[in-house]
Amino acid sequence: MDGAMTVVIAPGSPLALDLLGPLDAPLLANALAMAAPCGPTLRRHTATHHTLQLTCRPGERPAGRPGLAGRLADLLTDPAAADGHPGWWSGVLAALPQQPPPGRAEHPAGAAAGLPASARQREVLLDAMTAPPGAQLHLGQLHLRWYGPLDRTRFDAAWQAVCDREAVLRAAFAPGPGRGGSGPVVTVAERAEIGVRHDPYEPDGAGAGAAGGASAGAAAWAAVLRSEREQPFDLGRPGPLRVRRVDGESGAHGPDARIVLTYHQALLDAPSARLLLRSFLRAYAAEGRPAGGERRPALPDHLRWLAARDPAAAREFWDRAAPPAGARTLPAVPGTGPLPAPVPAAASGEGDGGYGRAVERLNPTEALRLRGWAAARGVAESTALQAAWALQLHRAASPAPGTAEPLTVAFGVSVSGRGIALEGTDRLPGPLANPLPLSVDVDPAAPLARLLTDLRDRALGLAAYEWISAGQIGEWTGRKWTGREDMRREETGGLETGRAETGPQPPRIESLITFDRVSARPAAGGPADPLDGELAEADVRVSPPEPVEAYTGLPFALTARHDRAGGLVLTADSDRTRLADAEAARILAQTALLLRELPEADLHRATVADALTLLDGLPLPRAVAGPYGAAPRLVTLRPAAYPGAGTVLLVPPPDAPPDCYAPVARAHRGLQALVTLDAPADAAAALAALRPVLAAGEPLLLGCFSGGGAVAYEVAERIGAHGWRAPLVSIGGTADGGPASVRDLSRALWAATRQDS
Repeated sequence: MDGAMTVVIAPGSPLALDLLGPLDAPLLANALAMAAPCGPTLRRHTATHHTLQLTCRPGERPAGRPGLAGRLADLLTDPAAADGHPGWWSGVLAALPQQPPPGRAEHPAGAAAGLPASARQREVLLDAMTAPPGAQLHLGQLHLRWYGPLDRTRFDAAWQAVCDREAVLRAAFAPGPGRGGSGPVVTVAERAEIGVRHDPYEPDGAGAGAAGGASAGAAAWAAVLRSEREQPFDLGRPGPLRVRRVDGESGAHGPDARIVLTYHQALLDAPSARLLLRSFLRAYAAEGRPAGGERRPALPDHLRWLAARDPAAAREFWDRAAPPAGARTLPAVPGTGPLPAPVPAAASGEGDGGYGRAVERLNPTEALRLRGWAAARGVAESTALQAAWALQLHRAASPAPGTAEPLTVAFGVSVSGRGIALEGTDRLPGPLANPLPLSVDVDPAAPLARLLTDLRDRALGLAAYEWISAGQIGEWTGRKWTGREDMRREETGGLETGRAETGPQPPRIESLITFDRVSARPAAGGPADPLDGELAEADVRVSPPEPVEAYTGLPFALTARHDRAGGLVLTADSDRTRLADAEAARILAQTALLLRELPEADLHRATVADALTLLDGLPLPRAVAGPYGAAPRLVTLRPAAYPGAGTVLLVPPPDAPPDCYAPVARAHRGLQALVTLDAPADAAAALAALRPVLAAGEPLLLGCFSGGGAVAYEVAERIGAHGWRAPLVSIGGTADGGPASVRDLSRALWAATRQDS
């Protein structure tokens, strides 16, 4: 197989496949036929070096063929696919004009000038990149009803005025500078158009509430919201916010239109969406005219402020405050047997596919009583909610009912990120909201009042460092795989396989508590909102905006907020691979029960054990154990020659033997670390395993034997779509492990390394 074809794929537009070796005409004919929808162009450099360029405009990529470039490479490098005869293709190849060989600069992924993305932004991007297929993560929504005439031209002009004023609405992610890229940077375009969609009234659509019944209208509107959440954002293009307007039925006793804003949390948080909506309404009332010049401070100012921080004091704080190993993180016990099959979202009306949604509500009297009870101890309602959550975590971890054993529990809490020392951050739209880990000791023998004050004090402590991300905390306090961990030798024919040393690890945060403090109704006796008067002059009235929480990827996320009537609404989003809908609903119901019953406790005498008795007799929720142990893991075949040399991930083809790349590690003499997966995996699982390498921002190259190209290229595409520089993909040889295959793959890796440098 000496001299067989190898391929190096350079993702980008146009996409380029460098073909190294003699072209097999029948294989090329098959490849060009497969690529026909993408306008293939073949360029000849030498008799054994060609470049195949594919130009797929948006929407033209062949449906049902993910990883087209990888499949083409698999076809061209697999000798078993060579059938038929060269025919007239041989003459075509010989007649191609000779052109100089390309370099990486000829088809770059691009390195743009910009400001480095914040640590929190990188984590959101990595969450989205490594998520399994299904509901989009980190997409939040805000929707409202519109009463009165709606001028479409004025509507669009008002949104464009907001876009022109707000840098964040013209922001996008691009690869950072440096060989291999240093991770994403945030760029801001001078001009961008906000995505606004207008839909007419349809009798069976979202505006059909009056004629078809309130329930039919609600279900149709829920379907509109769900369809918007299912549409991903192109984060490489300006525009983290899109707007959709659906007309109501003419003459019906309902809204004249319904409007939904969908936003990506890599650039916007929920307070930002409310601020932008308010800016739009003011601009609409002013007949589309902008309300002043560009906002300051803006997103770039916040990124510069973050970059200037010295993290030493924060690191010292989190060394003490980070959750310890062994802390309980989910209020459920391991279940026996499989979870019930999840109900499809379209049938249930709640949740999106892999995520379920449940709602509980404390009525205004119950909410007022809870607030007064918490205030009597000098804490907020949010602290009472955290106490209820800590009690449930302790109960799930206790070996037996009524145990007096103190236990540490841990969960995430959302902070606004707007308490920092940057003037104007309360009016700054951007990704400032931040989930941080909080842990507390729950001792049944201790006074309940102490649990409340401990939670309050810990929350106050972390508020001083609310600009630090959870990922940074994990980096400082726990061990992480970097490709340069201490190695231990396993019995694999002398091959060194690297994994981090085992030992007590900080817990994975599995639940998040958010208390939304924005009031849904004006204070009694307070001044009227001047915006209402401005809109009234345009004959317009709008309902208070209603949020739809973003899916976080965590097993359980709970959000609390007050509604217009003064009740306290609790919304839970749960990962159906970990918690069945009924189990998540049980957790939420028990949370609501505690919030209703705790105000009956005498804070001068009640103990934590007394509070735990409120749950006596109720079934313990059950959950499936986390998939962390079963997920594919990175295995280091050979460490890097020096820090920063980069990493090569060798993607296993389907059905390949687990040690198929062991000979490559012995034969290839590159400087990068060589790693592989301990089992074949799809792109999402491969990216999840690769996440620590991407977080480090070091140079990355993908390689594989023929058969692994489709997965490898899909991995490269998803990396490039989320702000990192898309790595080159090298394909050569087959998984037979023979010397010729090893030489072919090594040759492809060398070619990619030279091209990348």
